[in-house]
Amino acid sequence: MPEAVRHTPKAPTHVRHLAAGERIDAHRHDDHQIVLPGSGVVAVTTEAGTWFAPGNRAIWVPAGTVHAHRAHGRLNAHFVGLPADENPLHLDAPTVLTVSPLLRELIVEYTRMPAATGPERGRLRAVLLDQLRASPQQPMQLPTPTDPRLVAVCALVHDHPADPRTLAALGAATGAGERTLSRLFRAELGMTFPQWRTQSRLYHALRMLADDTPVTTVAHRCGWSSTSAFIDVFRRSFGYTPGTHNRRP
Repeated sequence: MPEAVRHTPKAPTHVRHLAAGERIDAHRHDDHQIVLPGSGVVAVTTEAGTWFAPGNRAIWVPAGTVHAHRAHGRLNAHFVGLPADENPLHLDAPTVLTVSPLLRELIVEYTRMPAATGPERGRLRAVLLDQLRASPQQPMQLPTPTDPRLVAVCALVHDHPADPRTLAALGAATGAGERTLSRLFRAELGMTFPQWRTQSRLYHALRMLADDTPVTTVAHRCGWSSTSAFIDVFRRSFGYTPGTHNRRP
């Protein structure tokens, strides 16, 4: 992220429509922000990594965090701003949250008429915050490496998701030992190499599905051994099958 970034003190509550591939450049707010993709897939990137979410997930962005957004597919993004002293989840880092059908509808309704006031809106906001407090966190993150050895290996994996090479083979190609790389993945990124690669492949998969790429093609291009293996991992990660991705509300 660049050092000079746009500062928008108040995080707006509104709906914003973004075309496929459109970006919101790096900026920061003095408020917390929640972003829910009503359609498409949203990615939020900071210096620490990228968090990504389909329509049954939302991303929490803490106050003061320099971040950028990117749309995959046609994105209908619902943004909710919360004051810095109101942190119902006590989170100080970007986090992906599971969004129940009720919470999703609450966010959609709350962002539909952001200028509305009155007791009804106050009650809507109170229920939204109650539901938010109960939202489980999900590991939908692609941490950004800093060690040059990890940077080289992660670049190979992320640029070529179908590459089947083991960590030992990737290390040999980049001049690093398997044991060293394995230690670095855990110490610096907080996950194993297979976990990081799966996260990278899931991110690619969501992007392709948002562009209406057939499920079988996505499975092949993202390196799964079979379409059924891809469907199983996707369902366990997101709670629905990839074939229904673009048909979901």
